[in-house]
Amino acid sequence: MARKKKEETSEVEVLENKNPEELTEKEVEKLAEAESTTLEKNVEKKKKEVLEKAKKLAEKISAEGISSEELKEKVKVKKRTDMLIPLEEYVKTGIYLGTRAVTPTMKPFVYRRRADGLAIFNTDIIDEKLKEAIEYISKFNPDEIAVVCKRQAGWRAVKMFSQVTGIKVFTKKYPAGILTNTTLPDFFENELTIIADSWLDKNALHDTLKVHKKILLICDTNNFSQGADKIIIGNNKSGKSLGVIFYLLAKGYCKAKGIEADIPDLDLWTIEDETEEKRVEIPKRIDAEFGV
Repeated sequence: MARKKKEETSEVEVLENKNPEELTEKEVEKLAEAESTTLEKNVEKKKKEVLEKAKKLAEKISAEGISSEELKEKVKVKKRTDMLIPLEEYVKTGIYLGTRAVTPTMKPFVYRRRADGLAIFNTDIIDEKLKEAIEYISKFNPDEIAVVCKRQAGWRAVKMFSQVTGIKVFTKKYPAGILTNTTLPDFFENELTIIADSWLDKNALHDTLKVHKKILLICDTNNFSQGADKIIIGNNKSGKSLGVIFYLLAKGYCKAKGIEADIPDLDLWTIEDETEEKRVEIPKRIDAEFGV
């Protein structure tokens, strides 16, 4: 048996050294079979090594008196301490609350459904996506970015974002062709457009796609992410939720770009009561300069 196996190995080695163009169909099949067998052996070997490591780790944990439940809890605590803000702040702002409609592109980010049918986003992924977004927008200068937010609930947050970062924002009505028509007196050439809602801000989304610029899209469960280069997931209907999103983007962007700005506390970004809105003053020059 050993002799036969040795002969087969020797034959494979001969075939491996042969000119590939001179191999017959049967010889090619034999080589392929040999490579497949080798691959299977390597996989089995790796599998065995992983199982042995897992066994040793389990024994170590057991020796230290740590249960699997305790280990899971430690992992959870570690995740929470690495978050941009405490989990409780995400919960307070309702950023995790989606809609009853869930698109196929948003389905992977949904954690569960509430009894009333509302889809719930996974807060760990919300935090991850915000970190990715901060890193992404930090590649661009303030004069290369535009923010578009037609939803009134987000106007306050994007104005504050503009104030601390110097990034141009468009609220209320997006000026048609401002990103595509070079003959317009207020034409603005950007490299990145941050879209608050692909449904309401579809004109800005389409214009950005026309000129082949980058898109950062804030996606609720009822949004499609097609066309976006990077996405943030979360509730884009609520002023509190949009407030925490733009607060974290502003804070992360200013830190990454070395912009010295007096960034208001999170509570001031998430105020929804109109009587309280006077507590934060947006300079008139911002209104005039950015059309907000």
